[in-house]
Amino acid sequence: MDVRRSLPAVDTLLTHPTLQQAQQRHGGRLVRQAVRLTLESERSRLAGSSEAAEHQLAALSIDTLTARVLERLEQLVRPNSRSVFNLTGTVIHTNLGRSPLAEPAIEAMAEAARHPMALEYDLESGGRGDRDRLVEPLLCELTGAEAATVVNNNAGAVLLALGALASGREAVISRGELIEIGGAFRMPDIMVAAGCRLHEVGATNRTHAKDFQAAMGESTGLIVKAHTSNYAITGFTKSVPERELANIAHAQGVPFMVDLGSGALADFSALGLPHEEQPREAIAAGADVVTFSGDKLLGGPQAGIIVGRRDLIDTIKRHPLKRALRLDKLTLAALEATLRLYRDSDAPQRDIPTLAMLTRTDVEIAATGERLLSAAQALLDDIDVTLAPCVSQLGSGSLPVDRLPSYALVWRPLNGDRRARERCLKRIETAFRQLPRPVIGRLNEGVLYLDLRCLYRPEDVDAFASQLSILKQRYENHHALQQDLQNKEDPS
Repeated sequence: MDVRRSLPAVDTLLTHPTLQQAQQRHGGRLVRQAVRLTLESERSRLAGSSEAAEHQLAALSIDTLTARVLERLEQLVRPNSRSVFNLTGTVIHTNLGRSPLAEPAIEAMAEAARHPMALEYDLESGGRGDRDRLVEPLLCELTGAEAATVVNNNAGAVLLALGALASGREAVISRGELIEIGGAFRMPDIMVAAGCRLHEVGATNRTHAKDFQAAMGESTGLIVKAHTSNYAITGFTKSVPERELANIAHAQGVPFMVDLGSGALADFSALGLPHEEQPREAIAAGADVVTFSGDKLLGGPQAGIIVGRRDLIDTIKRHPLKRALRLDKLTLAALEATLRLYRDSDAPQRDIPTLAMLTRTDVEIAATGERLLSAAQALLDDIDVTLAPCVSQLGSGSLPVDRLPSYALVWRPLNGDRRARERCLKRIETAFRQLPRPVIGRLNEGVLYLDLRCLYRPEDVDAFASQLSILKQRYENHHALQQDLQNKEDPS
C-alpha cells in the first residue's frame, strides 16, 4: 500500500478551524497554496511503502499537518525584502542596505509615494521643470559648488562625468588610485566604458607632480583623483595634493575631477571621528567636478552626487546617459530631506542614524550589552555568553584602517571537540538568521560576535530582547534537523 494515499485531501484540511481562521486573515487562495505545498512535501517525504513511512504517517495527525501548513504560510507571506539587525560590526554594510534613513527622509518618501508631486513641473511658471532643482540649491549651499546634479549611485556619477567631459580623450590618474570597489567596479574599466583613454602616471606607492606635468598634452581631457576609500597604502608613499593637481590641470586648460567615493557633509573630526574629506574641501582646493555617494557616510538614500562648475555640470546634464541614470521621485524626496537635516539641524549626529551609530561611545554600547546579557546567558546550556570589548568599522569603503571601540555579546560553545563546537556555533548563527527579524552577526575564531554598536534605538533594543525567547526554539529545531539528517546518512 502506498501510504501517501492516506494523506487528507486539500479541501478536507482546509476545513480545520485553525486554517479557517487563517483564510479570514490571509485569503483562501494563499492558504490553499500553503496546504497544497505542504501535502506535496509530505508525499515526497513518505515516498515508498516502508515500515518507516507508515510509522511517520501514523505520527502525522491533522493538528501536526495544520501546524506545518501554518509554517509554510508564514514563509509565503514573509516578504523577501526584510529588515534585519545589523550586528556585524560594519556600520555601513553594503550587503545589508548601507545607511538607514532618518525619519524625515522616510516621511518624505511616503508623502512622495502617496501623492503626485512637482517633480519636473515649475510651480512658478507653470511649465516644465528640472528634477535636479529639488536638491541642487541645497547641495550648492552645503558644498560651495556652483551647480549640482544627481544620478542613481556614485559609480553612475563617475561614469557620466567621465563620459561627458573626457570621451575620446585621455584621463590622467595616479597608478596608486586605480581603485576597485565591490561588485568588480574598477576605475580603468569605467574609464574605458566612458570612452576615455586611461593614462596612468607614477608608481603604485609614489606619484609626483612632475609625473602629471609630463603626461599633459593635446589629447589630455581630464585629470582625475580617486579617493582610496577602501584601502590604504602606507610606508614609503607620495601623492600630489589636490590644489597642486588643480593648478596643473588649469594650466593645461582641462578640468580637474575628484571622486570622493563615500563622501561626507559633516565635519567628522568635530564629531570625534577620523577625518574624512568633504566635498567642500575639494571644491575649495580647486576641483572643478566632485563626485560622491548619498547613501554611505552622508546617511541618505542611494544616489550619486556631482557638484562643481556650472558649465561642466551643464555639459554633464546634456549627456545622453543622464536620463538613463536619473533619480526617481522617492529617492529625490529622501535625499532632499537628508540634505535639509545637514543644513538645518543643530545636531546632525543625533538626527541622522548613520552619524548616531558612528558617534556612540563604548560606554553607551556596554550599557546596552549589560541590559541584554542576563537574558542571553539564561537561554542555552551548551553556549556561554559574555560581554566583551571589540572594534567596529565604518564599512562601504569608508576609512578602511580606522576602527571604533565597541562592545559585543560573544557566544561561545562549551562542549565537545572542535567539530562539535563548530556545529554548535553554526546552529546558533543559523537560529539568529531564522528569527522573525533576522540577526546578522560575525563569526570569528570559533565564536559568534554580536556587535551592539548599531543597536542604538530603545525600540530596537526591546525588539531584539523580545526575540531571545524564540531563539531557543529555533536553535533546538535546527539541532533536531541536523540529528535527523545524520541519522539518515548513518542508519546504524
